[in-house]
Amino acid sequence: MSTLYLVATPIGNLEDLSPRAIRILKEVRLVAAEDTRRTAKLLTHFQIETPSTSYYDHNKGHKTEAILNALEKGDVALVSDAGTPGLNDPGYLLVKMALEAGHTVSPIPGPSAPIAALVVSGLPTDRFLYLGYLPRKQGERQKAIEDVKSLPYTLIFFETPHRLDESLQDLEALLGDRQIAVAGELTKMFEDVYRGTLGSARSHFQDYPARGEYTLVIAGQAKAEKVWTEEDVMNAAQIMLRSDISPSQAARQLAEQSRWPRRKIYQILTRLQDQDSKT
Repeated sequence: MSTLYLVATPIGNLEDLSPRAIRILKEVRLVAAEDTRRTAKLLTHFQIETPSTSYYDHNKGHKTEAILNALEKGDVALVSDAGTPGLNDPGYLLVKMALEAGHTVSPIPGPSAPIAALVVSGLPTDRFLYLGYLPRKQGERQKAIEDVKSLPYTLIFFETPHRLDESLQDLEALLGDRQIAVAGELTKMFEDVYRGTLGSARSHFQDYPARGEYTLVIAGQAKAEKVWTEEDVMNAAQIMLRSDISPSQAARQLAEQSRWPRRKIYQILTRLQDQDSKT
């Protein structure tokens, strides 16, 4: 059986196309491209003469079968407009069908706008959630934001320039004034990453020239600090009294942990000491 290669292509800078990607694009029988005109410029630049065919959201219904037929005769490469195919394009359907038909599916990794924006955002990268484009309609967009507002993961969205202000407004209203990085023109001459809060980002981009699409990287829901009750403080104070540290030292430590006033904790400690001495 043949192999379907998922070839990541540059998101801006042509130098990011790997030598392996160039070799694969030259060796396969066919290149399935989201936009054949845009891909033609890439193929011409690297002197790649492999035939290409279109494969995008509105023709995937009948083109999937045609590409599967091509796979019966040899290897095929799938590319998107830019970045890693399969993210925000019809690649998933082709991958699923190719696997069901018994073909090998192999990634040729490379550029990815969500990952590039994440790693330069200055926000946590250990846990993140990529959510693609925010919905166009406000009601649907607000619901999508509500669905993830309580999650602790860094959130990644795509947005177009003409909807950026509306989306930032909804994000701030529903998430609060969280930290955000807005990445535009990544790897290109006018690469720009704005870092700040949702409120300041909205002000910044109101008078900012729109260039291409943006990747929004937003801080997840901060973990709420434990709110200590009086019972919590008393239980911790009793444990402290069993140790060798003085009440003043115990009060200082518990004040740091509980955010209770040190004086109040000292009063609890001395009261507990008096009760212990009478028993």
